[in-house]
Amino acid sequence: MSRQPRVLYLAFFFPPSRASGVFRPLAVANHLAASGWEVTVHTGPINYFTDFLGSVDTSLESRVDPRIRVVRPPMTLPGTAPDIRDYNVVRAHFPTLWNKGKKFLDARGFPEQYRSWIPNVLKAALRDHTRRRFDLVIATGNPFAAFAGAWAFGKLTGTPYVLDYRDAWTFHQFLEEVRYPPGHSAWRWEKRTVEGAAEVEFVNRNMLEWYAERYPKAAPRMTVVPNGFDPTDVPRISPPPDEGAPLRYVYLGTVTETMPIEELMEAWRRLRRRPGYADATLTIYGHLGFRPWNIEPLLARIHDGEEGIRYAGPVAKADVTGVYAEADVLLLWLPGGRYVTSGKVFEYMATGLPIASVHQTGIAAADVLDGYPAWEHPSSLDPADITEVLARSGQAAREMTVADREAAREHALRYSRTAILTPWEARMRTIAGV
Repeated sequence: MSRQPRVLYLAFFFPPSRASGVFRPLAVANHLAASGWEVTVHTGPINYFTDFLGSVDTSLESRVDPRIRVVRPPMTLPGTAPDIRDYNVVRAHFPTLWNKGKKFLDARGFPEQYRSWIPNVLKAALRDHTRRRFDLVIATGNPFAAFAGAWAFGKLTGTPYVLDYRDAWTFHQFLEEVRYPPGHSAWRWEKRTVEGAAEVEFVNRNMLEWYAERYPKAAPRMTVVPNGFDPTDVPRISPPPDEGAPLRYVYLGTVTETMPIEELMEAWRRLRRRPGYADATLTIYGHLGFRPWNIEPLLARIHDGEEGIRYAGPVAKADVTGVYAEADVLLLWLPGGRYVTSGKVFEYMATGLPIASVHQTGIAAADVLDGYPAWEHPSSLDPADITEVLARSGQAAREMTVADREAAREHALRYSRTAILTPWEARMRTIAGV
């Protein structure tokens, strides 16, 4: 009988964290467990999500395969400091000098606030490895302390590791510019981790090409592993709205300050002045920003309570199906450009509903939507163009039959988690030598 393969999965954001980056590692870990792997996930300390971020969705914990072992190595919470009585002489009496020295060293060490997590990950993982070895390490970022942990563990034990770029590290995919100046330690860390990896994965082709150009030595080992959807998260095909009923537009996701908010608000105002759309509603589900202080400014910008707009708050993952069931049109409202792929786009397509895009042209998500028969997208972010997209999507919602929606859903099936992760898991076995 062959030995069960063993994988160490470094995923800082994991349930009960509600971060958008949770769903990909959750799906991957579950798929590995279901495919016969013994899975150990190292994730962030629970107090980081509950006390520091205040960002949890406890319903996600029930979705973790019970065969998965979850370990939470400690770390120093960002912005916290030890008791002043524990300060050394320099820090206590010369705080300005101490801060300058710390900034200098931080720029040359691992350049991330999560770096205190790395030694604790290594300590726990090496202890585990000596009892029964791991065959493979997979690290998903951000944060990229996971990449450093995978690299260090690989150096110490010879275990192959795989890097999964959910987000770019040294490149800001929303602003399309590099994050760090030349000579910054982030470039050195990224180079050593990428070039040492057995496989480097990206969520879209544009991001892969940017990295392949910068790190050509690792380019042959780079591949695209798109996000996907779980069929259980998507309701059965719903019938078109009743004739004369108000059209229900829905957005589901985090609202951030970099999204085209004012453009959508103006387009929505114009739409409501058109015949047949005066009573249309726009319901926004999800969190406002990533920090508590983001809420009020964003709430003011989305005009909650005006022109049929309602902010309905965050939705537990267990309740997402109900949100889709109440929609006639789904808004794909995104920041950034060609390097951005939303995780929600896959679920959106699986509903078979009309999708109205509100984002820049050339965005990576458009590659996924190409061929979806109920997709409307603007030629620019001019409110007039967005208004036309909203109007066409509303018309499609009234005209599409159940059969039309079933046909639209077929386009999404190639992006089911099973379709994406089955060949991926086979590659992981090859890399692990099992």
